[in-house]
Amino acid sequence: MHACKGPAITPPAMDEGVGVVQLIDKHFSAYNAARLREGAQLWARRMAQPGVTVGLTLTGALTPAGLGPSCLVPLVRRGLVDFIISTGANLYHDAHFALGLTLHQSSPHSDDCALRKQGLVRIYDIVMDYRVLLETDSFFREIMKAPEFDRVMGSAEFHHLAGRYLAERQRVLGLGDLSLLAACHEMQVPVYTSSPGDSSIGMNAAAMQLMGSKFNWDASRDVNETAGLVLMAKRGGGKTGVVILGGGSPKNFMLQTEPHIQEVLGIEEKGHDYFLQVTDARPDTGGLSGATPSEAVSWGKVDPEGLPNTVVCYTDSTIALPLLTAYLIQTVGQREPQRLYARREEALELVRRQAKLG
Repeated sequence: MHACKGPAITPPAMDEGVGVVQLIDKHFSAYNAARLREGAQLWARRMAQPGVTVGLTLTGALTPAGLGPSCLVPLVRRGLVDFIISTGANLYHDAHFALGLTLHQSSPHSDDCALRKQGLVRIYDIVMDYRVLLETDSFFREIMKAPEFDRVMGSAEFHHLAGRYLAERQRVLGLGDLSLLAACHEMQVPVYTSSPGDSSIGMNAAAMQLMGSKFNWDASRDVNETAGLVLMAKRGGGKTGVVILGGGSPKNFMLQTEPHIQEVLGIEEKGHDYFLQVTDARPDTGGLSGATPSEAVSWGKVDPEGLPNTVVCYTDSTIALPLLTAYLIQTVGQREPQRLYARREEALELVRRQAKLG
């Protein structure tokens, strides 16, 4: 067979018995369907194997769309995600579910002036009562009054502490396993945010500082800690894989772990081993969101030898993530969780020991 040829495109006819695995493996034959198939197989066959540390990034309004309870919580519970870098907005909206505050399906063609008069807030085709925001703001300000928050800390520690409160709240309310932060707290999956001031959580933290709170974010700790998690995986004989939903700041924060290790700290490394991105961003505009894994090789972010293990699928994350999650559950099931939150100090100490700063 010629080297440029793959398997023949001969999908079977659809019938009532087609499941997600067969749909993806047998029917996603070309274009972005094929990229989604390659991404699902990459995650299931390589990244979900023991010894691979998987970092997940979240951008776009994913949790308001319900992807926390439906996809992200199951991935965390099954040990398929080891650490997360998210926009603050996704984590703020995640809290609504644990607090029993509802979001509703609507229309993208709603009259926004009328919604404003009715006290409703719109995220494309999702609406919520303005009180949802006010009650969530109140929740975060209330927990930040606790003595444990009255100091400087990294975002992973903040989200771990907040996740404990959210887990208890959803338990008391009898709501079930809805909150991503609650699941990450219980599974010891560290959750970082690359721009902590750029969300309603950050705004409430700023308000508390006006009232005399000593709470503040330690962004440098987050930079060193995430790099440490990557270095710890590599020095332990393992590999690292990144799953990027969208792009933006969390994508860069995830990928900069390798340049921080190599370029800034002077530690010998090659880059991430596996790369899967779901995005609607074009590469030709020069933005980071659309930058290809091949371009990332030039920065040391991706191991050149790992380029065959990189996939970019150009589609909406709200389409791809449910399919990827179902595929992983039905093919991999689960794996032993790494519980990296408890190993953050170990990761930091490794970075300190190996750094070669002139």
